Amino acid sequence: MKSINPYTGKLLKEFQEHTDQEVEEAIQHGQQAYLKWRNIPLSDRCELMKKAGMVLRNNQDKYAKIISLEMGKVITESKAEVEKCAWVCEYYAEKAEEFLSDEPIDLPDQKKAKVVYNPLGVILAVMPWNFPFWQVFRFAAPNLTAGNTGLLKHASNVPQCALAIEEVFTEAGFPKSVFQTLLIGSDKVEKIIDHPHVKAVTLTGSEKAGQKIASQAGKHIKKTVLELGGSDPFIVLKDADIEEAAKVAAKGRMINFGQSCIAAKRFIIEEPVYDAFIEAFKSHIASYSQGDPLDENAGYACMARPDLAEELYKQVKSSIEKGAEVILEGMKPETGKAFFKPYILGNLTPEMPAYKEELFGPVASVFKVKDENEAISLANDSDFGLGSALWTKDPEKADRLSRQIESGAVFINSIVASNPHLPFGGIKNSGYGRELAENGIKEFMNIKTVYIG
Repeated sequence: MKSINPYTGKLLKEFQEHTDQEVEEAIQHGQQAYLKWRNIPLSDRCELMKKAGMVLRNNQDKYAKIISLEMGKVITESKAEVEKCAWVCEYYAEKAEEFLSDEPIDLPDQKKAKVVYNPLGVILAVMPWNFPFWQVFRFAAPNLTAGNTGLLKHASNVPQCALAIEEVFTEAGFPKSVFQTLLIGSDKVEKIIDHPHVKAVTLTGSEKAGQKIASQAGKHIKKTVLELGGSDPFIVLKDADIEEAAKVAAKGRMINFGQSCIAAKRFIIEEPVYDAFIEAFKSHIASYSQGDPLDENAGYACMARPDLAEELYKQVKSSIEKGAEVILEGMKPETGKAFFKPYILGNLTPEMPAYKEELFGPVASVFKVKDENEAISLANDSDFGLGSALWTKDPEKADRLSRQIESGAVFINSIVASNPHLPFGGIKNSGYGRELAENGIKEFMNIKTVYIG
């Protein structure tokens, strides 16, 4: 398993994949750890999670550098990612006892009952490379605090990140095998799901991966949480602050160099302000400068792998050949290299990849619409339903239209972002279940009724 710097193309480190026997031993150790971990007082587990946050903060530069070198994220964003992981650890350290406390129920016959929350056991997390620390911690922080144990199958191009995350929990003092990293390929996931000790699976990844995971888990009636792709609409109505909307739109498309499920991807603009928005949007996108991922001043560096740059360009090229307008010209990536330049495409029609497919990189699809009704209709004309943004100065309109948008979240006059305080997840082909907030910590719990006769 190779760790390769996508900016230089150089091999950083090489790792031996875990054997089937080592995977089996890890599952057994995870089960034995769970049987003890679930009985440790919740307050003690919270204290350990708080320490995990401290380890992250105390080693922010170290972990940020690993992220940037391994997947090409600029260092300023990598540092922010490590800080966000510390935040989610601290959030659940503070909130878990409140979220998981017994809930008394008074019954009409004067009898009593209560709801209690028990952990399920060993949880498998299949995680992606684009936010290699954050995606894992938003699973691990609530679930380890709640008393589950975790097995991480991370993306194969970020093995150093995977091992560093295990190191965080070890350094924080978590008991051995409460959290374990498995250096394995996707071909071994099915067998792990089949294992009787593995009680549930969470996946952040592609639609295709989600179908496989859900199908395999379904055979054994095991719960899954799926956070899959997104093609988030960014709706700008004629009464919006156009300059601010364009500035935030550029940020929303360029964060993580566009390699984000909740990145703004489809920009739907009301006709009276379309030209003004496009001019400002294009200017803001073009102002981002390329540089080394370790350069504090770089706006972006490269994509995470050469094949990802190549695949994105194929979608762009196909759309242009079918008549898409090139509003901002990018570049054709060189064979074997991960470099890419941002595109803005307009005049899109349904047969073009840029109309409906997820463009996982710095390519913006822009649409001109007559009115708010057409804007909502176009926003919902998607197989995805993860996040969405709506820009208007009218609070009543914002509330009314936000209820009509088919997505797991609507951010009004703001960029879509995950936050420990807010439930996170999607509908349609973007998946199901929720991470973060109170909802997230209860996804892999036995919500048990206790009746007192």
